[in-house]
Amino acid sequence: MSHREHRAQAPGHVCCYVLTVSDTRTEKNDSGGRAIIELLTAAGHEVVDREIVKDEPDQVRSVVTAQLMQKQIQAIITTGGTGISSRDRSYEAVTDLLEKRLDGFGELFRALSFQEIGPAAMLSRAFAGTARGKILIALPGSEHAVRLALTKLVLPELGHLVREASR
Repeated sequence: MSHREHRAQAPGHVCCYVLTVSDTRTEKNDSGGRAIIELLTAAGHEVVDREIVKDEPDQVRSVVTAQLMQKQIQAIITTGGTGISSRDRSYEAVTDLLEKRLDGFGELFRALSFQEIGPAAMLSRAFAGTARGKILIALPGSEHAVRLALTKLVLPELGHLVREASR
Protein backbone atom coordinates (compact mmCIF):
# COMPACT_ATOMS: atom_id res chain seq x y z
CA MET A 1 0.00 0.00 0.00
CA SER A 2 1.33 3.47 -0.85
CA HIS A 3 1.74 6.27 1.69
CA ARG A 4 -1.22 8.00 0.04
CA GLU A 5 -3.42 4.95 0.61
CA HIS A 6 -2.22 4.70 4.21
CA ARG A 7 -3.05 8.37 4.77
CA ALA A 8 -6.47 7.91 3.19
CA GLN A 9 -7.23 5.19 5.76
CA ALA A 10 -5.88 7.21 8.69
CA PRO A 11 -8.22 8.74 11.26
CA GLY A 12 -9.01 12.42 10.72
CA HIS A 13 -9.76 12.88 14.42
CA VAL A 14 -7.12 11.99 17.02
CA CYS A 15 -7.55 12.19 20.81
CA CYS A 16 -4.51 13.91 22.28
CA TYR A 17 -3.02 14.75 25.63
CA VAL A 18 -0.79 17.85 25.95
CA LEU A 19 1.90 18.09 28.63
CA THR A 20 3.95 21.21 29.29
CA VAL A 21 7.20 20.52 31.13
CA SER A 22 8.55 23.65 32.75
CA ASP A 23 9.73 25.08 36.04
CA THR A 24 8.36 28.51 35.12
CA ARG A 25 5.29 28.11 32.88
CA THR A 26 1.78 28.62 34.18
CA GLU A 27 -1.62 28.50 32.43
CA LYS A 28 -1.16 32.24 31.84
CA ASN A 29 2.23 32.15 30.10
CA ASP A 30 2.26 28.65 28.55
CA SER A 31 2.33 29.85 24.96
CA GLY A 32 3.79 26.57 23.65
CA GLY A 33 1.07 24.46 25.24
CA ARG A 34 -1.63 26.86 24.05
CA ALA A 35 -0.22 26.73 20.51
CA ILE A 36 -0.36 22.93 20.48
CA ILE A 37 -3.97 22.96 21.64
CA GLU A 38 -4.94 25.68 19.16
CA LEU A 39 -3.35 23.94 16.18
CA LEU A 40 -4.63 20.46 17.06
CA THR A 41 -8.16 21.73 17.60
CA ALA A 42 -8.14 23.79 14.39
CA ALA A 43 -7.10 20.65 12.49
CA GLY A 44 -10.09 18.70 13.86
CA HIS A 45 -8.32 16.78 16.60
CA GLU A 46 -9.40 16.66 20.24
CA VAL A 47 -7.33 17.65 23.24
CA VAL A 48 -8.73 15.40 25.95
CA ASP A 49 -6.67 17.00 28.70
CA ARG A 50 -3.56 19.02 29.39
CA GLU A 51 -1.23 19.54 32.30
CA ILE A 52 1.80 21.59 33.33
CA VAL A 53 4.46 19.87 35.45
CA LYS A 54 7.89 20.84 36.74
CA ASP A 55 10.87 19.37 34.91
CA GLU A 56 11.31 16.63 37.49
CA PRO A 57 12.01 13.30 35.72
CA ASP A 58 9.92 11.15 38.07
CA GLN A 59 6.94 13.49 37.75
CA VAL A 60 7.21 13.76 33.96
CA ARG A 61 7.56 10.01 33.57
CA SER A 62 4.65 9.36 35.92
CA VAL A 63 2.31 11.68 34.01
CA VAL A 64 3.31 10.27 30.61
CA THR A 65 2.98 6.68 31.86
CA ALA A 66 -0.50 7.42 33.25
CA GLN A 67 -1.58 8.83 29.89
CA LEU A 68 -0.19 5.82 28.04
CA MET A 69 -2.62 3.72 30.12
CA GLN A 70 -5.63 5.82 29.10
CA LYS A 71 -7.60 3.98 26.44
CA GLN A 72 -8.98 7.18 24.88
CA ILE A 73 -5.57 8.86 24.37
CA GLN A 74 -3.99 8.17 20.98
CA ALA A 75 -1.17 10.72 21.04
CA ILE A 76 0.78 12.51 23.75
CA ILE A 77 2.53 15.73 22.82
CA THR A 78 4.89 17.39 25.28
CA THR A 79 6.50 20.80 25.13
CA GLY A 80 9.56 21.83 27.11
CA GLY A 81 12.50 20.13 28.73
CA THR A 82 14.19 19.03 25.50
CA GLY A 83 17.19 21.35 25.59
CA ILE A 84 20.60 20.74 27.15
CA SER A 85 20.52 22.87 30.30
CA SER A 86 20.86 21.13 33.64
CA ARG A 87 17.07 21.41 34.21
CA ASP A 88 16.11 19.98 30.77
CA ARG A 89 15.41 16.38 31.66
CA SER A 90 12.31 15.35 29.69
CA TYR A 91 14.38 13.43 27.19
CA GLU A 92 15.91 11.21 29.85
CA ALA A 93 12.59 10.83 31.67
CA VAL A 94 10.60 9.64 28.68
CA THR A 95 12.74 8.14 25.91
CA ASP A 96 13.08 4.76 27.60
CA LEU A 97 9.27 4.45 27.46
CA LEU A 98 9.50 4.34 23.66
CA GLU A 99 9.09 0.97 22.00
CA LYS A 100 9.93 2.33 18.55
CA ARG A 101 11.79 5.55 17.92
CA LEU A 102 11.01 7.77 14.96
CA ASP A 103 14.51 9.16 14.50
CA GLY A 104 13.44 10.94 11.34
CA PHE A 105 11.15 13.21 13.34
CA GLY A 106 13.97 14.76 15.34
CA GLU A 107 16.21 14.91 12.29
CA LEU A 108 13.57 16.66 10.20
CA PHE A 109 12.64 19.02 13.01
CA ARG A 110 16.26 20.09 13.50
CA ALA A 111 16.72 20.50 9.72
CA LEU A 112 13.64 22.74 9.52
CA SER A 113 14.74 24.61 12.61
CA PHE A 114 18.24 25.07 11.17
CA GLN A 115 16.70 26.91 8.21
CA GLU A 116 15.19 29.39 10.64
CA ILE A 117 17.63 29.71 13.54
CA GLY A 118 20.89 28.31 12.20
CA PRO A 119 23.24 26.03 14.12
CA ALA A 120 21.45 26.61 17.44
CA ALA A 121 18.98 24.00 16.12
CA MET A 122 21.43 21.29 17.22
CA LEU A 123 20.61 22.08 20.87
CA SER A 124 17.14 20.57 20.50
CA ARG A 125 16.53 17.00 21.54
CA ALA A 126 12.99 16.89 20.14
CA PHE A 127 11.91 13.31 19.51
CA ALA A 128 8.98 11.07 18.62
CA GLY A 129 8.13 7.42 18.80
CA THR A 130 5.57 4.84 19.79
CA ALA A 131 4.70 3.47 23.21
CA ARG A 132 1.83 1.11 24.06
CA GLY A 133 0.31 1.61 20.61
CA LYS A 134 0.28 5.39 20.99
CA ILE A 135 2.30 8.23 19.53
CA LEU A 136 4.59 10.18 21.85
CA ILE A 137 6.08 13.45 20.59
CA ALA A 138 8.36 15.75 22.62
CA LEU A 139 8.87 19.31 21.41
CA PRO A 140 10.89 22.28 22.66
CA GLY A 141 9.18 24.82 24.90
CA SER A 142 9.31 27.75 22.50
CA GLU A 143 6.03 28.65 20.84
CA HIS A 144 7.81 29.19 17.54
CA ALA A 145 9.36 25.72 17.66
CA VAL A 146 5.99 24.19 18.57
CA ARG A 147 4.28 25.90 15.64
CA LEU A 148 7.04 24.82 13.26
CA ALA A 149 6.84 21.19 14.36
CA LEU A 150 3.06 21.03 14.36
CA THR A 151 2.49 22.69 11.00
CA LYS A 152 5.33 21.05 9.08
CA LEU A 153 5.56 17.59 10.66
CA VAL A 154 2.93 16.61 13.20
CA LEU A 155 -0.37 17.73 11.69
CA PRO A 156 0.30 16.45 8.16
CA GLU A 157 1.03 12.94 9.53
CA LEU A 158 -0.75 12.64 12.89
CA GLY A 159 -3.59 10.44 11.69
CA HIS A 160 -1.18 8.30 9.68
CA LEU A 161 1.13 7.96 12.71
CA VAL A 162 -1.77 6.89 14.92
CA ARG A 163 -3.03 4.41 12.34
CA GLU A 164 0.37 2.75 12.03
CA ALA A 165 1.09 2.74 15.78
CA SER A 166 -2.23 1.12 16.60
CA ARG A 167 -1.94 -1.72 14.07
